[in-house]
This record gives sequence, structure tokens and C-alpha cells, in this order.
Amino acid sequence: MSADGPWPGDIWERMIGAVKAVRERLIRSTAALERNAVPYTVIGAHAVAYWVALRDRGATRNTPNVDLLVRPHDFERARAALEDVGFVSAPRTGPQVDFLDGPAGRIRDAVRLWFSGDVLRPTTEALPDAALAISAEEYRVVPLDALVRMKLIAFRTIDRVHLQDLIGVGLIDGTWPEKFPEVLAERLRQILANPDG
Repeated sequence: MSADGPWPGDIWERMIGAVKAVRERLIRSTAALERNAVPYTVIGAHAVAYWVALRDRGATRNTPNVDLLVRPHDFERARAALEDVGFVSAPRTGPQVDFLDGPAGRIRDAVRLWFSGDVLRPTTEALPDAALAISAEEYRVVPLDALVRMKLIAFRTIDRVHLQDLIGVGLIDGTWPEKFPEVLAERLRQILANPDG
């Protein structure tokens, strides 16, 4: 198969199936934490997608993994809850703990647990409390201001893209920089000045 085709006859089914599989992992993992009374909040790309979809469903992006924030002392209960619904913890290689979707799961498709209070890089702010969450229809999601703050702290390429998405649907405007310390405010002003990158 070349870049020009021929494409597999089931390409649309594969694409749709991939999106459905990610959503299923999101709902299965958060429901497991809910059932076991583990405080959590959805962060990362799925939190961005939630907020963007409130304004424009067509402006959301897909992502293969699920990022969840929990409190460190709740980790063992969170692990047991996720393992009960088929997730398998992978060897830890960073600040997060990855849970594969079964023994044959791929790290790219993992459910990632991050921990309240962790500082991901020197001189950056700690991750917020997992209890800082808004109840959405099917799961708990980080409030918009906390999400924007985390994106400004991390400020990787994907974080800047997510901020552009939030700006693009009118969730962030020129009044927002004053909500943050100057170093974060300046980052946000840079994106607001050139929201298309």
C-alpha cells in the first residue's frame, strides 16, 4: 500500500473503531474509580475535548490515551479498581503509572494515572488535588481554569495546541492572563497574540 492507496476496504471502520475504543477505556476506567469511591479527575486531552465540545463538538481532537489524576494515597485502591475491569499496570518509566488495556495492550493506548501534588519539572507548580473536579454526564473533569493552568505549566507542543483549541472556541480570551502568575500569563499572551500558531 502506498501513500496514495489503495486503502484497505475497512479503513473507515478501523478509524471509527479506534475512536470508540478510546471512549470505552475512558468510561470503563472512570466508572471503576467511581464504583470504588476513588477521587479522580479527567485531565489532559480528554478534558480539553470535554470543554471544547461544550462550545463546538466538531472542534474536538481524538487522542489514544486517557489521563486521570488521583491522590497518591489512593493509588492502591485505584490500581485494584482498574485491574478489576481488565487493565494491567505497566512498569513505571516516569511520573505517571500506565495501565494497559489487558495483557496485550499497548502503551500508546494506556490509561495513565498522574498524582496530585507531583511536580513534573523543577520550578513548576504541583499538580492540583484530584478532588478539584466537575461532575460531567459520565465522569468527573478538571475545571477549565485548572486545566488551562496545567497546560501553561507543561507548555509542550501538544499543550500549546490544546490552548489554541480552547481559544478557538472562545473559552479563553484576553482577560485570562491576569488569572495566572506572570510567567504563565506571558505564555498565554503569546498564544492569544497568534492563536493559529
